[in-house]
Amino acid sequence: MTGFGRGAASGDEFTVAVEIKTVNNRYLDIHLRLSQELAPLEMIIRKRISARLSRGRVDLNINFERTGATTYEVNRPLIAGYVSAMREIQEQFNLAGDIDVSAVARLPGALSPARDDMDEMNTAGLEKALDEALDSLELMRENEGAALADEMRSRLAKIEAEVPVIEAAAAGLADAYRQRLQKRVGELIARGGQAIELDAGRLAQEVAYLADRSDISEELARLRSHLEQFREAVDAEGEVGKRLDFLLQELNREANTVLSKSTEIAIKDAGLAIKAEVEKLREQVQNVE
Repeated sequence: MTGFGRGAASGDEFTVAVEIKTVNNRYLDIHLRLSQELAPLEMIIRKRISARLSRGRVDLNINFERTGATTYEVNRPLIAGYVSAMREIQEQFNLAGDIDVSAVARLPGALSPARDDMDEMNTAGLEKALDEALDSLELMRENEGAALADEMRSRLAKIEAEVPVIEAAAAGLADAYRQRLQKRVGELIARGGQAIELDAGRLAQEVAYLADRSDISEELARLRSHLEQFREAVDAEGEVGKRLDFLLQELNREANTVLSKSTEIAIKDAGLAIKAEVEKLREQVQNVE
């Protein structure tokens, strides 16, 4: 589910700002943008996010700054090598002059801000900012989730409206098969020019066989059950995304079976309408945890 959250915290010698963004994904996929200084805290940050979120691509950006006096570390081996090389040049080419301190200071890597370890106060401030960003994110996702649940209920109602259409069309299948068989046999007899009397018993057996092959009562019962379970899951608390995924697979399976068992136009139209709504629900369920 898409969302955005921001959090911030500060202390005597630091400020930290956290921004978190989520987009749809079937699994939890966390991407962090951290400074090298925060690298030791990566596992703590990931665990804190995983405790609050279960699905979606998560992009997290943390801006940590120290506000106290900055101290520098001197890269002594680098400077020593530079000074030694300069003196060797002087001796070899008989050059005069002193080594410029400012030139040494400008050497890449000669001086660098000291990397102080993250103490408990810094870590606590970062966790506070992260929790604040997650709270803001979840609030936004809850509002979006409420609208999403309403839309899914609307699509469920459309699917449920097709079930009685299928049931009504299926109720007359036996008579329809009988009429088709009688008509077809009559056409064949008329084409052959022979007077043959139809065996009513044999005709009834064929009709019963075709009706049994096209019986979709079990599929419709399971379809209604899956719809009810889906509605209960939408209204439930906690993580329901994977359950909804499974129920959509089952709904699609029942719709396919109904379509394969019947040639009636009304049933096929209703079955295709159900499959279309299931596909729309599938896209929406990707946003649900």
